[in-house]
Amino acid sequence: MTRYDIEISETAEKQLKKLQRGDQRRVARAIVALADEPRPRGSRKLSGYNDVFRIRVGRYRVTYSVSGNRLIVIILKIGHRKDVYR
Repeated sequence: MTRYDIEISETAEKQLKKLQRGDQRRVARAIVALADEPRPRGSRKLSGYNDVFRIRVGRYRVTYSVSGNRLIVIILKIGHRKDVYR
């Protein structure tokens, strides 16, 4: 099975650092798991975009883009479920 590379945008990195320590760990584990399975069970494709998905991690959402021809997952945003889609 092929592993995808993970890239985190500057915005997502800042958002991750603002989370509480326990939430940071859970979100980081979910992001690392995307390297093995970029479209895990429970992931949803965002409408209006070709290759943007989201996963739930408790109260938080991680939006990311998958590029199959380059085998890369780009983390776009991390945030609370009420704010992340704005």
